Amino acid sequence: MDIVVKGRKTEVPERFRKHVAEKLKLEKIQKLDGKVISLDVEVSKEHNPRQADRSDRVEITLHSRGPVIRAEAAAADPYAALDLASDKLEARLRKQHDKRYTRRGSGRLSAAEVGDVVHGVAQIDENGQLVGSEAEQDVPTTMVGPIEVQGEGPLVVREKTHKAAPMTLDQALYEMELVGHDFYLFVDSDTKQPSVVYRRHAYDYGVIHLESDPLAESGGAGGALGG
Repeated sequence: MDIVVKGRKTEVPERFRKHVAEKLKLEKIQKLDGKVISLDVEVSKEHNPRQADRSDRVEITLHSRGPVIRAEAAAADPYAALDLASDKLEARLRKQHDKRYTRRGSGRLSAAEVGDVVHGVAQIDENGQLVGSEAEQDVPTTMVGPIEVQGEGPLVVREKTHKAAPMTLDQALYEMELVGHDFYLFVDSDTKQPSVVYRRHAYDYGVIHLESDPLAESGGAGGALGG
């Protein structure tokens, strides 16, 4: 693994380069992430006297076969900034290492054991079937508009009713452009059908007409935009 030290609008003394090699211990880094390819250390300096307490900035970029990890810090001198940045880098490496260990570790729970550890989760028997519980019968049910929701489901319903006179397709296109939306719901004055005009690609438009069919099964999608 290589360590590249460079300065941005500032000179990097040889003494600092040696300090970087001593501070960023390669063995320790490779132990936390065995896929490391290289480390880039960039030093920059802010010449504004008002920022003297953080005039030197050090950014460490770790390249590996996994995601790139960066850590940066600013201080009154580059050595202090390097110490802060290296501490941040090590903390992020440890966090990533612990995540990998948790995923691969022998402490993984089977699906049947999850219910013993996580409160309120569904129970699964040895055959992989859901086991009923009294708690399931106590789940509160609320009405959100015309829809029944059990528990604290993620369903969010916003119900609106608009009054509008039937219009032609050209009028609907004009209204859609006027409000700046990608679609516009209207009642076609020619067919008397609920319809949606929508923007497709570039200056192309599409239109969907909804026709009631008493013999059709309920729950159909009715039509999808973008076709």
